[in-house]
Amino acid sequence: MKFSDFDLSKNSDGLLPVIVQDSATLKVLMVAYMNEEAFEKSVTTGKATFFSRSRGTLWTKGETSGNYIEIVAMYPDCDKDTLLLMGKPYGPACHRNTVSCFDTPNNEGFIRKLQAVIQQRHKDMPEGSYTTHLFNKGVNKIAQKVGEEAVETVIEAIDNNKERYLYEASDLIYHLLVLNEQMGFSLADIEEELAKRHK
Repeated sequence: MKFSDFDLSKNSDGLLPVIVQDSATLKVLMVAYMNEEAFEKSVTTGKATFFSRSRGTLWTKGETSGNYIEIVAMYPDCDKDTLLLMGKPYGPACHRNTVSCFDTPNNEGFIRKLQAVIQQRHKDMPEGSYTTHLFNKGVNKIAQKVGEEAVETVIEAIDNNKERYLYEASDLIYHLLVLNEQMGFSLADIEEELAKRHK
């Protein structure tokens, strides 16, 4: 993808609007603009770099705060006049020190963030981590924990104990995410399978 691929003829300032989205949680983080130099620098460095309309200069997100956004993927829209930048944020995206410039719920997409943590634990296997302990025990132990948590979730549902149900259901989902990682799958794979069935 090149900057020249975009049609900016309708944009009076010749700048490319960029929607920035967290690649793990899918949360929309911010909107900014790129000129050709900012686009090229973003592609070259792998860090989101924009053009400041107020200052008239380039700025790499995080160059003063340390809250960089590492680029994971970029997608042009159907008219090729806007860019979706999916990235991994290192800290808050907004100058207010909030996760996003939009005041959507902070926990939005957290299950995907949890999946990313579990995937990293599987890669690094840090000592003292319960997730590492499960991976060390192997698929049988992880599957057993999923079964135990499923039974506990069902019991609390039958007893109509909503507080305990929520607690056990959360345990179930966590252990299922660990089992999913052990089996080599992700939430995206589950989404794809469910989408196939939704006809």
